[in-house]
Amino acid sequence: MSSRIQPTAQVDETATIGDGTTVWDLAQVREDARLGSGCIVGRGAYVGPGVRIGDNVKLQNYALVYEPAVLADGVFVGPAAVFTNDYFPRSVDPEGRLKRGGDWEAVAVVVAEGASIGARSVCVAPVHIGRWALVAAGAVVTRDVPDFALVAGVPARRIGWVGRAGVRLAAQDGELGVWECPETGDLYDEKDGELVERS
Repeated sequence: MSSRIQPTAQVDETATIGDGTTVWDLAQVREDARLGSGCIVGRGAYVGPGVRIGDNVKLQNYALVYEPAVLADGVFVGPAAVFTNDYFPRSVDPEGRLKRGGDWEAVAVVVAEGASIGARSVCVAPVHIGRWALVAAGAVVTRDVPDFALVAGVPARRIGWVGRAGVRLAAQDGELGVWECPETGDLYDEKDGELVERS
């Protein structure tokens, strides 16, 4: 198996593209970026220098993943979502000189296994998105998101829990802190603002 790169895509020769990964038209993958196997990089998407992306990750059209972002296996990034990388963005320094790479310190958005980032959402670095979390479309994430959390709004706030299927969990009648996935039947326990899968 090999990767598939469309002729209009720009993939730097130092980037690593895993087996079965597809890079669609007008996408750009910068130097030293590493993409795992089975990924999809949509039309016009951007992957910054040194970004690390696991296996089976989907970057939808025009998603912008700036360095030094790290995306674990199975992450979904919706259309036109943005991962920032600068605490104090400025084009110039206080003297009016154009800032260069060494004039600022890049900070990362880190997305854990299976998490989904909705269309046109913005993740403001530094921030960590937990395992199997779901960021709603249009949300602005300014703080860490726990595993399995469903967050929405500007700024994003937790409005519920989701399971591995991405479906909002339902509270179990008569069992405080116990949540069930309506699709799979899997149970989860909530304690101290965190959700844990039952084994």
